[in-house]
Amino acid sequence: MMEYKIIATDGRAKRAQVKTVHGTIQTPVFMNVGTVGAIKGAVSTDDLRSIGTQVELSNTYHLHVRTGDRLIREFGGLHRFMNWDRPILTDSGGFQVFSLAGMRKIKEEGVYFNSHIDGRKIFMGPEESMQIQSNLGSTMAMALDECPPHPATREYMQNSVDRTTRWLLRCKREMERLNGLEDTINRQQLLFGINQGGTFEDIRIAHAKTIADMNLDGYALGGLAVGESHGEMYRILDETVPFLPKDKPTYLMGVGTPANILESVERGVDFFDCVYPSRNGRHGHVYTNQGKLNLFNQKYELDPRPIEEGCDCPACRSYSRAYIRHLLKAKEMLGMRLCVLHNLYFYNKMMEEIRDAIEEHRYGQYKAAKLAGMAGGQN
Repeated sequence: MMEYKIIATDGRAKRAQVKTVHGTIQTPVFMNVGTVGAIKGAVSTDDLRSIGTQVELSNTYHLHVRTGDRLIREFGGLHRFMNWDRPILTDSGGFQVFSLAGMRKIKEEGVYFNSHIDGRKIFMGPEESMQIQSNLGSTMAMALDECPPHPATREYMQNSVDRTTRWLLRCKREMERLNGLEDTINRQQLLFGINQGGTFEDIRIAHAKTIADMNLDGYALGGLAVGESHGEMYRILDETVPFLPKDKPTYLMGVGTPANILESVERGVDFFDCVYPSRNGRHGHVYTNQGKLNLFNQKYELDPRPIEEGCDCPACRSYSRAYIRHLLKAKEMLGMRLCVLHNLYFYNKMMEEIRDAIEEHRYGQYKAAKLAGMAGGQN
C-alpha cells in the first residue's frame, strides 16, 4: 500500500515522500513524459536513471492503440517491457480521447472513438481504462474523466463534472476488483481521481469535496493549462487545493513551464508532468537559470561554452553550444537527444532544489531568485 508522509512545509508548499511498491518518490516531483513507453528524443531508461528521474509517465490510450496493453501484459507489464525499475504513472487516456473531437462520441457508459492510427472503432469506459492500466501494471493509475473544452458553459461543465464523478466511482470499483485477482501484475496499483470544473471555482470546490470523501490514493487537478491564463490557473489552485486531502499527493496534470511549477508548488501541488522539456529540446530550445536559449541562433555558431556553465548533465559535461548547434542544423539525432537530456536534467534538478528550499523554510526566497534569474535574458 501507499504511504504518503509530509516531511516539511513552508506556507502551503509541502515536501513529502510517497512509498510505493516500485520505490519511494520524493516530492515535489516532475514526472518525465514517455507517452508510448519512451521519452521522445532517443532517451533510454538508463539515461533517465542517470539524470535523476524518479517517475516515468506513459499514456493508456497510445499504448492501447499501438502495440497494445495485452502484448505488454505478456511481457510482465510496462516496467519489464521498457526496463524501468522505478515508479510509473499511466494517464487514463481521457485527455487524448477527448482531444479527438470529431472522431469520438461521449455516452454515459463511456466514449466511442476512432483510433488516430488506423481509424478502427474503439470503446473506452471507466472499466476498460482500468483494465488497460492493470495490464500495463503501472504504479499509479489515473481514473477516466471527461476533459471538457475551454471555454465551456456552466451547464455543460456541471454535467461533465457530474459524469466524471460517476465514472470515478466505477473506476474505483473496477480497480478494487482487478487488484483482488491472483493474476493481476500489480495488485498494489494506486488510483488517482481527477478534479474538474474548468475556471468555475464553485464547481471545482464542490467536486473537490465530493472526491475527497472517496478515500483515493491521490488527487489530480485536470482541465487546466488548456487555454486559460496563468492567472486564472493560479486562482483555481488557490481556491481548490485547500479542499483536497492534505494527507494525499496533489497532482497538477500537464503543467508546465518552470515558472508554472514554481508558482504551483507554492500553492500546495507536489506532482507535475509536461511535454515541454522534451518537445522544446527536440527543437533546440534549452532551459537555463538565465532563461531559455534557442541553439539555432547564429550567435552560438562559435560558442565554446556548454549549454549552461556548472550544469552536470551529459550534454554540458562533454559538448559545446557550437557543436550541439551543428548537430541540430545537420538534423543529427544526437543534437535533439542532448538537448532533451539537458532539459529533463534541468527540470529534475530544479525539483531537487525546490525540495531542499522547502525543508530549509526558504521557499519564497528561492522561488523569487529562480524566477528573476530565468527572466534575466539569454546569454
